[in-house]
Amino acid sequence: MQSGLIHAYLLDGHGRGRRLQWSEVEAWLPAQGKLWLHFDYTDPQARAWITGAAGLDTLVAEALLTEETRPRSTGIDDGLLIALRGVNLNPESQPEDMVSIRLWAEEHRVISTRKRQLLSISDLCQQLETGRGPRTCAALVVELADLLVWRMSDTVDTFEDAIDELEDRVVAGASGGLRLDLAMLRKQTITLRRYLSPQREALARLMVEKLAWIGDVDRLQLREVSDRLLRHIEDIDAVRERAAVTQEELMSRISEQLNSRMYVLSIIAAIFLPLGFLTGLLGVNVGGIPGSENPQAFVIFSVLLVITVAIQLVVFRWKKWL
Repeated sequence: MQSGLIHAYLLDGHGRGRRLQWSEVEAWLPAQGKLWLHFDYTDPQARAWITGAAGLDTLVAEALLTEETRPRSTGIDDGLLIALRGVNLNPESQPEDMVSIRLWAEEHRVISTRKRQLLSISDLCQQLETGRGPRTCAALVVELADLLVWRMSDTVDTFEDAIDELEDRVVAGASGGLRLDLAMLRKQTITLRRYLSPQREALARLMVEKLAWIGDVDRLQLREVSDRLLRHIEDIDAVRERAAVTQEELMSRISEQLNSRMYVLSIIAAIFLPLGFLTGLLGVNVGGIPGSENPQAFVIFSVLLVITVAIQLVVFRWKKWL
């Protein structure tokens, strides 16, 4: 049995798929129905089959096995080479660390490869097993793209809730950890946006491909998926802009607090500057200091210092520095 085969489904044309063993896959003929093969491309046996017995063009085989790829779609002869990405919803993972899936779609067969688990694939398998799945290879590609975009909704909503909370914290005057949280949110949205834009272009490319096995209904569904993805992109852009504005407001508040504290320290220093000068002048240990023989000199000097402070406060108030 092929160790790298995650699953193989034979579509009955009515929304249901039957799981196949590897021996059945090797004996498959197009007349039996549409075939969907899903592989782990890191497995040596899967790589060997894709590059050999699958009968694929060398360029297509290399694209299905490549480690890093950006979302794209390319028509080659009568098939489609597609690379898409979905949010990483696996435990202890970051959503912006998107999981990629590569597909080679023909009229009677779809070959997909991945490295990490993608929950949208599990959703598609469940649909096929319950009789609510796609009926053709084109519909399978469209449904997978739809599930990938649908799975992004919760992540986008999470980003919006996060920026709402951060804005409330800034308004409330809390600043502990805000800079780090805002920086992390901006990083996540920028990374996610980086893959969603080419993914929308890939879906738009699919809509204009001149392939007979892609029907008008499939193209309309692709348009709906593309529009939904565009709304996600716009929401992510809004979150990113709000995060930038919130970060600017936070920095402005921090700067304002720092300026206020420095202003208070400057006023205190201005008040004590002449006092320090006078006490320092009269504190030198040399002869001829005024009042050294007068028992009331200290009291008189203290009164003069108080008067000096009072005069300074009046001047500061008149200058509107206080």
